[in-house]
Order: sequence, then C-alpha cells, then structure tokens
Amino acid sequence: MAEFNRSEVLGSVFDTTNRYVNVRPVGLGAFSLVCSAYDLVRGQAVAIKKLLNPFATTANAKQTYREIKLLKQLRHENLISLCDVFISPRTDVYLVTELLSTDLGRLLEAGPLEPQFVQYFAYQILRGLKYLHSAGVVHRDIKPSNLVIDENCDLKICDFGLSRPQDHRMTGYVSTRYYRAPEVMLTWQRYGVEMDIWSAGCVIAEMFNGKPLFPGQDPINQFYLILDVLGNPSDKFISRICTTNTVEIIRSLERREPRPLQSVIQNLDDSARSLLERMLTLDPQERISAEEALQHPYMKMYHDPTDEPIAEERFDWMFNGGEFDKEMLKEMIFMEVLHFHQSACLAMSPMGRKEPTIPQFSETESFLNPDSLINWTPCL
Repeated sequence: MAEFNRSEVLGSVFDTTNRYVNVRPVGLGAFSLVCSAYDLVRGQAVAIKKLLNPFATTANAKQTYREIKLLKQLRHENLISLCDVFISPRTDVYLVTELLSTDLGRLLEAGPLEPQFVQYFAYQILRGLKYLHSAGVVHRDIKPSNLVIDENCDLKICDFGLSRPQDHRMTGYVSTRYYRAPEVMLTWQRYGVEMDIWSAGCVIAEMFNGKPLFPGQDPINQFYLILDVLGNPSDKFISRICTTNTVEIIRSLERREPRPLQSVIQNLDDSARSLLERMLTLDPQERISAEEALQHPYMKMYHDPTDEPIAEERFDWMFNGGEFDKEMLKEMIFMEVLHFHQSACLAMSPMGRKEPTIPQFSETESFLNPDSLINWTPCL
C-alpha cells in the first residue's frame, strides 16, 4: 500500500507519496498549487502540481483528464515531461514533472534579454510548437510564466490545462490577455494553431523590450493597442468576424496606419523584425506557421530540419466532444493513472529491474474503484 505524507502548503492540504521529500511551495494559481520536492527514487528535484478541485464540476474533471492525457502522450525536448501521477487518499490529483530552475517571466522581471538569448529561446519555443501543432494540439496559453528554463538555458513549454484541438469552437477562458490573439478577442467561432504563433510573437517582443508589447487594461484597450501598431484590419479579416455589433465597432474606428515594429520593439535587427512581422499579423490566415518560422533566416544559427521532430501521431480528441458526467470522467482519470504506472513498470522490467505489479481485483470490486487504486503500490 502506498504511504502518504501530509503537509499544509499555502492553506491547502498537500499529500505526497513517501518517495517525495523536502516539499516547498513554488506557486498558487487559479487551477493548481505547485510545489518543488526531491524524488528519492529518481534522485532529482521535481515539480508536484496539485490540481485544485479536479472533480468539483464536469468542466474541471474534463480539464484534469485532458491534461493527464496530453502529458502522457506528448514527448519532446521542449515540452515539459510527466514523471509521475498519483491520486491521494482525499482523491486529489497530483502531477509530477521535471523541475526547471526558473521561468521566462521571472527572467524578464530583471529587464530585456540580450539578443543572443532572445534568439535561442525563440527557437526553442517554435521548435516545441512545431511538435505540438503537428499533434493537432493548440496550447492556448503561451506566455512567459508557462515557459520554464533550466541553468543550461534549455526551455520547455508547460501547463497544458487549457489546450484544445485545432479548429475547435471557441469556449471559455483562452490565454492571458497580453498574449491573446486578435481573433480570440473578436470572438471568432473557431480558432487554430495560429493563436499560439501570435502569443509566441508577443513573448519574443517582450524578451527584446523587457515588458509586454500590448499591456491592455481590458480586452477593448488591448485590441486598440494592437491596432495602434498594426493598423486597421482588412475587409477580408472583418468579414470573418461572427458578431454584427463587433463588425460595426471595428468599421467605425478612425483610420490607423501600421507603424514599423522597430518603433515599439528595441534592439530589433532586420531578420528578427521580418520574423515578427510574419508572426504578429492581424489575419491568422496570413500568419507564419511554427515550421515555416524555424526556416526563417532569423533561426539560421539553430535551424536543423533533422532535429525538429513532429509527433508520431495526432492526439485523439474524441473525449473532448463527448457527453460525459463527472463520475464517468473520474473513472476515466483513474484508468489513465493506472495505465501510466503499468506502462512505467513494463518499461523497467526488461532492464532486470522490478517486475510490474499489476493490481488484482475481485469480481465485486470495480477495476476503477478509487480506493483500490490508492491502495496499489506502483513499482516505481
């Protein structure tokens, strides 16, 4: 039976299996509490993310299931990796990932980055997005705090709780305002991977400036700040806006001409400017893709087509549109946790290490019974 250690972190109960020690708070967000810890089994520091109220609503349960599924399948050097996942006796869900020393948001608190660091981080962001988009996944919340960095300047994209399939209908919270694409603010009916490219462009500009490029005070002000730099949208762009009121407002705006990006972004050479002009385009249909961006002259120093992999298969989003209630999703989550540990055990056995310990259930005991899963001690 797995043994748990309980502590209180930032006013919240935080349960961990006894392989994790030295638990320390890192951050508290709207959807999760994150702590650092030391993993006695792997012999390394890790990040443990407690998902807050994962089964409180159907939407919460679906988001929890989605994040676990994504972290299990997506494997890339520039995406955060799932090391462990477990359910506590309180049926809270915990995700264990790599722990990197900082994030881009913290680095930018000290001001602009040197151009060579901007270039290297930009390359890694786009390399990760190329893989993510090839799997049919839109991250939807690319921002500095979701880009974690280690002491070697290796960057990884994290936090997939808001991710959705490409060409998905617009629903709910989408990206932090400063990095939100125009088509999102204008409530287009559908969106695609282009919104991540816009967000990445905003992040790259922020690395040059040391502050957000479009620091809107509210969604309307945010859109006006964008138009002040990029000028008014084209008729083609306006024709794809879904709401009549929004179209009327856009058409009533005074005429704004585009401004050179060098006037609002410092230390911008010609190649960086050229790339950002392709990323920060009002019309998503005219925006450059991650794969194309990696081939841009600005990325010449790092671009290697043999080392910029795509996903082996597209992510299966069938569950996303299904009609599932909380209990069904809860059982699906427990199954994913169980399968994760089975796979981890099987991966270890050919190396002469501990054989997989697959839980056995009686005829009257549900395969997905939470108590049964909690009492099972995985081989790791």
